[in-house]
Amino acid sequence: MNFSDFGNKLTSRSGILQLMDDIGRPLPDGVKPYRLGGGNPAMIGEISAMYRSEMEKIMQNGDEFEKLIGLYDSPQGRMSFIESVAEYLSKTYGWKIGPENVAVTNGSQSACFYLFNLLSGTFTENKTKLKKKILFPLAPEYIGYADQGIEEDTFVSIPSTWEENGNSFKYHVNFELLEDYLKKNHDIGAVCVTRPTNPTGNVLTDFEIKKLSSLAKENGIPLIIDNAYGLPWPNIIFTDDASPYYDDNVILSMSLSKIGLPSVRTGILIGPAPIITAIGNLNAIAALASGSFGQAIACNLIKSGVLVKKAADFVRPYYEKKAHKAIEAFHHYFEGTSYSIHKSEGSIFQWLLMKDLKIPAMEFYRCLKKKGVIVVPGEYFFFGDDIEHGLPPLKEHPHYSKCLRINYAGDEEEVEQGIKIIADTYRQFMR
Repeated sequence: MNFSDFGNKLTSRSGILQLMDDIGRPLPDGVKPYRLGGGNPAMIGEISAMYRSEMEKIMQNGDEFEKLIGLYDSPQGRMSFIESVAEYLSKTYGWKIGPENVAVTNGSQSACFYLFNLLSGTFTENKTKLKKKILFPLAPEYIGYADQGIEEDTFVSIPSTWEENGNSFKYHVNFELLEDYLKKNHDIGAVCVTRPTNPTGNVLTDFEIKKLSSLAKENGIPLIIDNAYGLPWPNIIFTDDASPYYDDNVILSMSLSKIGLPSVRTGILIGPAPIITAIGNLNAIAALASGSFGQAIACNLIKSGVLVKKAADFVRPYYEKKAHKAIEAFHHYFEGTSYSIHKSEGSIFQWLLMKDLKIPAMEFYRCLKKKGVIVVPGEYFFFGDDIEHGLPPLKEHPHYSKCLRINYAGDEEEVEQGIKIIADTYRQFMR
């Protein structure tokens, strides 16, 4: 079967395909699974009960359930949900937004696919063709972005700097390199960051996020903030130096996945009205409309502020406790080896650096998989080279082939035993 160039690009082997396949595909018989790889959130009792209660209200309210399953919403989204989101965010944080600034997609992964291909690739301006790119200022960056460009070579990444503190380290944006690149290259269509950063759990401070927004504004381009783990929900952030942020040049990508609704695929975009209109138009062509269940379940929870309160009262403490437990396990089982963990500031992942690993992380991942331990090798998170314009090759980053992304959100005993197996296996492959 022959596919188009577009088809071949999006159906070839990719990191995100491997990740999702590892989540759903069973291991061989007799191999006990330790699933520390994918992005499944934990099932938190209080959060699940909240959604069950909302679903019961829908079921008991006349023909609301029949309308929910029997009618399409608009391509922009369910209008009652959009109005609730706009009303809550504008009243609570003073953001100057209305329903015209909110759109719903089938998950934030779809939202980013739309955004990246709206703002990068080939443009025709004054009958002249030019190609624009999406710039990621803090590599390593989210695996799910790497293959989302319809055209080739539309992503570029700035390698991070870092500071070490014992067996912990933290990445920082290399603002000097970023500013120099933006001055010399005028083909950037947007800047994009995750906050918290996937895969590392790094949280850009308010100062850093405002500086990125200011740089984007100076260059006449939007700043996309992927807020899937961030504020105000699901609030999987463990530092107090981070606040909900929006500005008139910002496109904020939010989600209901990490606050307990991953399967209903509800992505929420907050942005300038022309972007939101374009997203609705794209959604009409690609999907007709977005799924309604997540919007219906969360509508009153957002409008009343209950979703944000539950995130603060239950979601953040739940993950913070789990993060501390996992870090204790790392320090216990890796004692005596040369290792470091990225400072855990948010998200449901920890980023492990094995300094003396003598084989690539990709090969190490395959060794672990044979033992039932599913993780994600670090190489996938370093993408977007632009050596031609003076950026250092991402493969030369000292962490490129020595890191693993580990999901600590699952059963604590399973996570601990998985970490033990990783540590034992690392000792077999140390220099």
